[in-house]
Amino acid sequence: MSNVVIWHNPRCSKSRATLALLEERGITPEIVHYLEKPPTRADLQRVLEQLNLDPAALIRRGEQRYKELELANASADELIAAMVDHPILIERPVVIHGQRAVLGRPPEKVLEIL
Repeated sequence: MSNVVIWHNPRCSKSRATLALLEERGITPEIVHYLEKPPTRADLQRVLEQLNLDPAALIRRGEQRYKELELANASADELIAAMVDHPILIERPVVIHGQRAVLGRPPEKVLEIL
């Protein structure tokens, strides 16, 4: 299956499990280490549309950076900017297939778009 992309953090157990699930099904996704190569604002906005989520649903509120940046009352634009500047704030993993995307929590959720 082509055109499958995973925004992956190898230190995250859910991200590793999602990647393993894809590989078990014979899918070799393009792996984007988003902490090293963060998405652009346009990439993030496109994926949010594909996920049908607002930025608040894709941000990791438990991260120390979230607290440091005082994002609890931030606008959608401010949250997107924060995720672009600090990709550790992006919930993971995100799997994209064609024009669809899903958050791999739980990992089996990715099967919905394959």
